[in-house]
Amino acid sequence: MHNTEIRYFMAVVSTGSLSAASQQLFVAVSAISRHIQRLEKRLGMSLFERSARGMVLNDAGQILANHVRRSMADMKLAIAELEGLKSRQQTPIRVVCTDGLALNLVPLLLARFRQLHPEVNFHLIVGSGQQVPEWVRHGEGDVEIKFSLAAEPGVDVIASFPAPVTAFMHRDHPLATRDFALSDLNAYPLVLPDQTATIRQLFDLCCRMNSVFIEPVFTSNQFSAVFGYVRNDRDAIGICSHFSVMGHMLNDELQIRCVNVEPLGQRMLQIQTEIGRPRTALLASFCQFLKQTLTEMDSQLRQRYGMPEH
Repeated sequence: MHNTEIRYFMAVVSTGSLSAASQQLFVAVSAISRHIQRLEKRLGMSLFERSARGMVLNDAGQILANHVRRSMADMKLAIAELEGLKSRQQTPIRVVCTDGLALNLVPLLLARFRQLHPEVNFHLIVGSGQQVPEWVRHGEGDVEIKFSLAAEPGVDVIASFPAPVTAFMHRDHPLATRDFALSDLNAYPLVLPDQTATIRQLFDLCCRMNSVFIEPVFTSNQFSAVFGYVRNDRDAIGICSHFSVMGHMLNDELQIRCVNVEPLGQRMLQIQTEIGRPRTALLASFCQFLKQTLTEMDSQLRQRYGMPEH
């Protein structure tokens, strides 16, 4: 395929119409249309659904666009590495993660890795559990760290850690030193993520399965707000994974306890990359660092708070 055809194709993808692509590229509409038609003829299939409102990718077009984006991202990464050999320019790594992990754990991991590899710089993108794998599949991230309930298409799992649902509270809370059932949470102010979070969906499902109705006193789509509320209300209990409160944010004033309901132990924390994506030496080193460091931190936290080893 010719570079011009791909360039015009991606311009139409980004703008949504031939006329908008024409204005972006300063090329006649007829020329762009002609190159798009040549590309479709070469491939033997159409790439767009055409309408009076513009041009929208069909399934074939989406596949091609995704491959072009990944190729462009890989080329930028290769160029950055080559330039780094000449001028010690910093090499970027794009990390995507979900909100609960962005509070403390992921920034802590990135800072530790950069102490070992000062030639790297990071760009962290935070999204929902639905957005994060899509971004990686579309080549918008080099590695993702997220919670997962089931196998996902299009990603390669580098490492996986059991991430059971835990409750966190002040150390002097009545439930801080004993086992408890879901129904026991009714006696205290419960603080939860909103329904967009997989942990909230899993928690609500377990409540229904156990005929327990709990009305939270505070919900938010930001885990930092959930965490902050519990820290400021000594009676409150929050729900999270122990990974979300790893690091210095979990200090001596707080306690975490397992919620011993079987479905609540099904979540996994996973390090993922796009299937088939080539890894530079630095990216491979970063993935290995994540796997080793999370294994060590997980073991230390489980021992400190009396959580069962997986």
